[in-house]
Amino acid sequence: MNETSGKGGWSEKMKGTLEGKVAVVAGATRGLGRAIAVALGEAGATVYCSGRSVRGKPSDMGRSETIEETAELATARGGRGIAVRTDHEDVQQVKALFEQVADEQDGRLDILVNDIWGSDPLNDWEKRFWEHDLDNGLRTQRRSVFTHMITSHVAAPLMVARKQGLVVEVTDGWDYRYRGNLYYSLAKVSAIHLAQAMAADLKPYGVEALAVTPGFLRSEAMLDHFGVTEQNWREAAKIDPNFIMSETPYLMARGIVHIAADPDRASKSGGVFASWDLSEEYGYPDADGGRPHWGRYAKERGFYD
Repeated sequence: MNETSGKGGWSEKMKGTLEGKVAVVAGATRGLGRAIAVALGEAGATVYCSGRSVRGKPSDMGRSETIEETAELATARGGRGIAVRTDHEDVQQVKALFEQVADEQDGRLDILVNDIWGSDPLNDWEKRFWEHDLDNGLRTQRRSVFTHMITSHVAAPLMVARKQGLVVEVTDGWDYRYRGNLYYSLAKVSAIHLAQAMAADLKPYGVEALAVTPGFLRSEAMLDHFGVTEQNWREAAKIDPNFIMSETPYLMARGIVHIAADPDRASKSGGVFASWDLSEEYGYPDADGGRPHWGRYAKERGFYD
């Protein structure tokens, strides 16, 4: 049985656990950001879904997904999804987003998820850093580090004023090791340190910050890359055998919901948490019912020291 819905499924178990909570998912257009917004909606939250791609006006990523679709999915799953077109590089647009949240929610913001990326076209994995296009490398930092800093800077006062809240930094990897491209590595490592540093600053105000990482993510773009769908995704393992241990974006998204609903979540502040570890800790499956564990799989195959 699909664990997204149905009697005894994850959605039923988590229904109402975040009722009355207000979340902003920055970078909610597709992939992990979309899944996080939908999972928060399944738990009953009001979810502001921000990003650049809207109907009739896609971003330069050239994808068909939109924030309106994400908001509609969050609503259909039991929450309230609200789409707000926002370029998170633009400080004024970010300020307008959180002014809207404050006005509509009586100053309340419980959860901020920074999943802004949009840098895939900017990274050349075949070139060393000195050969790489410098403008694209610097633009990667603006799109995926500066945006997180801007968004948290504007959002934090809403949480500090109420002395409660959770900031989640989405990254790739759980430590500071090199990730195959300097500019990509710098962006993903920065998200980990942003969470650690924000946690320290926010601790006296009862607000937590942490980072999370998925494994081999079975996003819309990755499915397209392999020419498969969620229904026949295992066929892609014939091209890349490691894809057999891939996970849907919901494995990570569900972990964030569990953290947000955890009365002891302050113990996690400043840390970085993997989807597979959260799945084991909180005892939940992926959306297809599976329990992929990329960390164990990667270690067995010697991918990491």
